Amino acid sequence: MKQYKFILLLFLASNFNNASAQEYLSLKEAIALSLKNNYDIKLVNNDVQIAKNNVSYGNAGILPALQGNFSEGGSNQNTTQITSTGEERNADGVRNTNMNYGVDMGWTIFDGLKMFATYDKLKELQKLGEVNEKAIVLSTIAQVINAYYDLVRQQQLVAATDSALDISRFRVRIAQNKLQIGKGSKLDVLTATVDYNTDTSALLQQKNLVQNAIVNLNQVMARDLNLKIRVREEIAINDQLLYSKLQEATLLLNPVLQNAFINKKVAELSLKEVKAQRYPVVALNGGYGFSRNTNPTGFNKEFQARGLTYGITASINIFNGFLQRQNERNAKIGINSSQLTLEKTQQTISATLLRAYQDYQTNLDLLKVEQGNIEIAKQNLAITFDKYRLGSIAPLELREAQRNSIQAITRFLDAQHQAKLTEISLKEISGTLNIQ
Repeated sequence: MKQYKFILLLFLASNFNNASAQEYLSLKEAIALSLKNNYDIKLVNNDVQIAKNNVSYGNAGILPALQGNFSEGGSNQNTTQITSTGEERNADGVRNTNMNYGVDMGWTIFDGLKMFATYDKLKELQKLGEVNEKAIVLSTIAQVINAYYDLVRQQQLVAATDSALDISRFRVRIAQNKLQIGKGSKLDVLTATVDYNTDTSALLQQKNLVQNAIVNLNQVMARDLNLKIRVREEIAINDQLLYSKLQEATLLLNPVLQNAFINKKVAELSLKEVKAQRYPVVALNGGYGFSRNTNPTGFNKEFQARGLTYGITASINIFNGFLQRQNERNAKIGINSSQLTLEKTQQTISATLLRAYQDYQTNLDLLKVEQGNIEIAKQNLAITFDKYRLGSIAPLELREAQRNSIQAITRFLDAQHQAKLTEISLKEISGTLNIQ
């Protein structure tokens, strides 16, 4: 009986069980649901699709434009004509008609290479959208993992608190038995009952924290908040992360840093677009058209024409009030600003990574300390419990040992959870966070 109590109390409740029929949810399943349902991911995915659709030769102005047109009209007029001989001619209800249709084509064949800079810029904007999507995905995965392991921790604490309640219940029974056989006191029964009620209250509060953790996880997964969740996995810590490898991965994979790199490229391409306005614009044009006009009172009663049209146009900006120079200067300032932003982002992310790694190492050390404390608290409680059953110590000593055990378990679970959070943070910063 004694050994059974200690197992429930001190084994961190990794196999939290109850009589409910809730289904177990794995971490991979939670992440998959979140990636499928998360609203932010859906919104940013739409932005990526728009940016992808915008990457086209036509949108960059490289392809020709072809336009069809059709028009038909007429008039009904009363006319008066006076010829050079002085003769006057009057006509009422003169009906004139005209109809035109055709196809026109325009094709810019040279614009100072602006169209190619624009096309490259559109591709970079697509990459920017994909990087933003990656940032949202990483953030979502991190939120899911944090919420999932918080639920694991809260369930473990429920089991530990429930086990402490079992000891308090056993203590009440012993006190009542001693009172019945005349070897105990009413005070011992009341004290044991108060402690039992205190542990009952703690258990109820801890169960409420579990329910809140379930709501939080359902919210991150963007599904019905009332769905019940149970998890069985322990919190496994990866204690082999190396700062040098994380730093190398961060420079290559961090989405915020990639965003700054791409924005710098976009600024450089914007300067190319502005500089292209110094060169002439050459365009080809052509088309096919048909026109017909009727005018009973004119020199020709009916006129028709059909055929091809073609030509070439060229234009160049000679002077526009120094706007060209101003726009180029502003574009260069934009490049400088993007470079400064990139350097600032690099420093900020490097500092964030270093702080997170220092926290990671500290939490690993704390985890080892607290794990050792659990073993000490376990031995202490075992010895105290044996003495209490033999009647050689007061109930207060057992209560103190019991309280120390619960505190040791709580500190261990908190240290374990914090170590996992810093591990997740490091992987998110370095862009290496995944569902494994």
